Amino acid sequence: MPPPVPTSNLIGLWTLYTREVRRFMKVYAQTLAAPVVTTLLFLAVFTLALGRGRAAVHGVPFSEFLAPGLIMMAIAQNSFANTSSSLMSAKVQGNIVDTLMPPFTAHELTAGLALGGVTRGLFVGFAVTVAMTVVVGIQVQHLGYILFHGAMASLMLALCGIIGAIWAEKFDHIASVTNFVITPLAFLSGTFYSIERLPETARLVAQFNPFFYMIDGFRYGFIGRSDGSLEIGLAVLLIADLALWGTVVWMFKSGYKLKA
Repeated sequence: MPPPVPTSNLIGLWTLYTREVRRFMKVYAQTLAAPVVTTLLFLAVFTLALGRGRAAVHGVPFSEFLAPGLIMMAIAQNSFANTSSSLMSAKVQGNIVDTLMPPFTAHELTAGLALGGVTRGLFVGFAVTVAMTVVVGIQVQHLGYILFHGAMASLMLALCGIIGAIWAEKFDHIASVTNFVITPLAFLSGTFYSIERLPETARLVAQFNPFFYMIDGFRYGFIGRSDGSLEIGLAVLLIADLALWGTVVWMFKSGYKLKA
């Protein structure tokens, strides 16, 4: 007798996704409002302390150049935080079985968890953009690049959060991933500066950082100028997301660090 053909569990997928969204919406002051305040503080410190008297970057004031990078950093950090904290809390509390037992495929598990992280990242990005519009003259040049890079970067970090949480055995491990991987890549990606001002060797190294491409393309959508190749950036984000998606699916299928 042939094996049953797997069917999509759309109701379960929607339930998993809404659970992830409701999880961060219940503490919106921490998950949505706090990142807005933190990002505005970054903008104030870097603009007032470092931006005074600085020449325009790519023909725009320093504050307008800086704002997109800060928005993208907020999107990335919160996408990673959402998926990593959700899975890590479930593992520590011992209720991860409630997520793994329902008849989900590995792709459905990946989609439900990752899309929850993407939603939080995009919510934070929208809120930060609205708040910055009040204090910075933000203009939109290419909306398609903004939406694409915002969504792809959010997905990339959400998938990284899932991988980190599956690998980690305690919250200290997740903190080490944030401190030694995510934060350095974000800060060395041109968030606060144009890589055109770096020495040639440092500029070359920056172009091997996937975070550079997500910030560069996102910033291009606002100011109409980029430091690197937009085509390469699009390809890097697509390839990175596909590779990370495949890794998460493999982890769920194999039960890596999930099955006793």
